[in-house]
Amino acid sequence: MPHDPHIRELTADDHAAAWHLGRTAFGSDPQPAPPPPTTPGITRYGAFDHTGRLIGKAIDLHHHQWWDGRTIAAADIAGVAVTPEARGRGTARALLTALLRGAHDRGAAISALFPTVAAPYRACGWETAGTLRTVNLPTALLTRHHPSPHLTVRPGTPTDLTTVDELHTHTIRHRRGLLARNGPLHEHHRTRHTTDNTLPYDGLTLVEHHGHLVGYAGWNRRNHYGDDGTITVEDLAATTADAARELVGILASWHSVAPTLRLTLLPGDPLTPHLPVEKAREHHQDTWMHRPVDVTRAVRDRGWPTHLHGTATFTLDDPLADWNTGTWQLEVTDGHADLRRTTAPADLHLTVRGFALLYTGTATARTIAQAGLLHHPAGTDPTPLDLLAAPGPAQLGDYF
Repeated sequence: MPHDPHIRELTADDHAAAWHLGRTAFGSDPQPAPPPPTTPGITRYGAFDHTGRLIGKAIDLHHHQWWDGRTIAAADIAGVAVTPEARGRGTARALLTALLRGAHDRGAAISALFPTVAAPYRACGWETAGTLRTVNLPTALLTRHHPSPHLTVRPGTPTDLTTVDELHTHTIRHRRGLLARNGPLHEHHRTRHTTDNTLPYDGLTLVEHHGHLVGYAGWNRRNHYGDDGTITVEDLAATTADAARELVGILASWHSVAPTLRLTLLPGDPLTPHLPVEKAREHHQDTWMHRPVDVTRAVRDRGWPTHLHGTATFTLDDPLADWNTGTWQLEVTDGHADLRRTTAPADLHLTVRGFALLYTGTATARTIAQAGLLHHPAGTDPTPLDLLAAPGPAQLGDYF
């Protein structure tokens, strides 16, 4: 007779079982489990069968994301794994339901994840919203220009990481969805590097103007110095075109020993206008998914364009997070928005996956209606819901 799994937060006593479940699910080499981690800003959930055996796990990463100049608390998800014998029996759904409730209780507003397969997450309300694209470029084709006389270039050290984070924040805070470098989880990783006097990559190149940081690139050097040699940019920002050109020139200097430059390109990336992107070849694509944890916080806590004004009334159905289900009135004005419950009649009936697509600017009301994620009577205009999508598309720049 089947039993519903018991869901609870994992403890140090569960660490070895959880580690081996993850190792098996993701195919890493067999090895002894490391000591239990003590990492702030993470909640680990486990699913247990009626005998007390761990059959599934999921991790809630307490991230913050930038949305038009304001940060939103997020429950970004990683490490979801279920034993083969428990798959297809609702274990992942039970895990994600508990994770969403716990994230809601701690104040999270939105959630993102990188799926290995989309269908189970779609069944739980997440929807595909974008792709993190990593490409290869021939280093020999990068522009090699004379160094700018008004800029200074130097190698960075662990003591520069705080300034690097500040420049990163300056360059991305008005985008949507990118991870903010704050909170206990980020501080834990940053403190570890500062304490150990190490960098999170092989090298850090800084570009300064009169002593002020205007650009940087954190990079890893791999695969020796033959045809397979690569220079991989792991972290990058530039506040001026001159700084971007300087970084491209420095990366170009690797052409004799690292024929391939590997980097993640985002729309509006400061380096893209200075790269031969027509020669880019796909190295890897990671699809990411999104859903609201709490629709009222998701709408209230983000930034909104000051020119945007309007209202929309709709119903929302969210089977996993019943606090989101109901009839809502959206009002956007003067750079702010609110979502309030209403008893007014509504002709627009939105699924939680449709909400995710609108909120991330991935689709319009008409296109999600065509996809069956928004329902309305014939002749009803769905475009008032485009208010949710109006700020523009979201992005993720960090894999987790």
